[in-house]
Amino acid sequence: MENKNNRRDFLKRTGLAGIGLVGAGVIPAYASGETGKEKASKGKTIEKQHAQAFNMCGYAAPKVDTVRVGFIGLGSRGPGHVYNMSLLEGVEVKALCDMIPENVEKVRKRIEFAGFNPTLYSGDAEAWKRLCDRPDIDLVYICTPWNLHTPMAVYAMEHGKHVAIEVPAADTLEECWQLVETSERTRKHCQMMENCCYDFFELLTLNMARQGFFGEIVHCEGAYIHNLLNSNFARDGYWNMWRLRENAHRRGNLYPTHGLGPVCQILDINRGDKMEYLVSLMSKDFQMNETAKKMAATDDFYKQFVNNPYRGNMTTTSILTNKGRSIMIQHDVTSPNSYSRIHKVSGTKAAALKYPTPGKISVGDEWVSDEELKAIEEKYAPAIVKKIGEIAKEVGGHGGMDFLVDWRLIDCLRNGLPLDQDCYDAALWSSIAPLSEKSVANRSNSVDVPDFTRGSWKTNQPVDILLEKGGSTKAIRSMPKK
Repeated sequence: MENKNNRRDFLKRTGLAGIGLVGAGVIPAYASGETGKEKASKGKTIEKQHAQAFNMCGYAAPKVDTVRVGFIGLGSRGPGHVYNMSLLEGVEVKALCDMIPENVEKVRKRIEFAGFNPTLYSGDAEAWKRLCDRPDIDLVYICTPWNLHTPMAVYAMEHGKHVAIEVPAADTLEECWQLVETSERTRKHCQMMENCCYDFFELLTLNMARQGFFGEIVHCEGAYIHNLLNSNFARDGYWNMWRLRENAHRRGNLYPTHGLGPVCQILDINRGDKMEYLVSLMSKDFQMNETAKKMAATDDFYKQFVNNPYRGNMTTTSILTNKGRSIMIQHDVTSPNSYSRIHKVSGTKAAALKYPTPGKISVGDEWVSDEELKAIEEKYAPAIVKKIGEIAKEVGGHGGMDFLVDWRLIDCLRNGLPLDQDCYDAALWSSIAPLSEKSVANRSNSVDVPDFTRGSWKTNQPVDILLEKGGSTKAIRSMPKK
């Protein structure tokens, strides 16, 4: 109860109590005219209340020679991750769980070639807990609707399991703190599986940034611009219309991590720099409520989705870091745009931009030629791409990045290495959604971004996603013919 009350006090002081966490909107304490000394005192109190139990950044858990995995959620993203894992040396798929029996059976058949005999769980809302309770599972992989990610992850960690969670890891700021505090207390890894950090151009620009190609990084951009209007309203799409329900009542940047994750790693956020505050601006909803009305005219099922407080088409979030760098993240999943995650890196010497594809590099005020770009790609190709890139492309899954994120997680666990993305990244990147909701609800006023590392960002070392260590795990099983 003490931790819960402390967290409530923190939320009140940062003006975040109005996001369905601790009641009605609360005016931030720092906006009430206190003196500088009073503000500093409150800052120290918050830091003390959230004293770090154990720093999970750079933490290397004991090696696991054979990683025994249980999967929860086999609708959209889960089946691909199960297949990827079934190709890897040192992995055993022990259990499969989904509410729909047909989903479980379909995935079981898909991995028969690997010789696994997983226990199947389906049709029971509490079955996932029995999977987490099992002593013969090392890693629980969660691919369920967003609102279930944190409850399942916390339960799994408390029962001695490492956790991999599809994006976003949490819906609320309260849940972000739960993930961090549980991971620290149990010393179990909690990785949000942000696959876009492993896309090839993103890895290339990260290596270029590390080697000083861009000079000082000044500004970065990312986005999730993807027309999902029809998918969100399809009755045979997301289970129980869960994604439409998220969009029907939450007004902000609900899916920030695809564009944000790669640029956070370029900026060494949580590892040398941190976010200070953000502002979010959202357009009105031009399409979702109108679509609901059209659907409801011929199908009473959709009447429940008429006149909901839908989030607007476009949300633009701007973030300032402690070192004075800026980040812009956009979100639009209803307008008829071509797919884009943007990925822009702007430095004092050079810049990079992806989307439209392929990615481009500029030096001065001109794009480099195709020949020059090829030479840059060869010079700065990360070790992880050289090691496993071609296999990843062959396996597929968003061009291979799905396989890379799964391969790298297993390689870290088997070699006893720190993970590329830890609980602080999962919490911070996910927190942009509820923080943006707060800013949007308050006429785009600025909102402080919590420091989930509680000061450890000053000494944490940059992430080893480029494969300076590890890389021994092989894809040894023969892939079945497609």
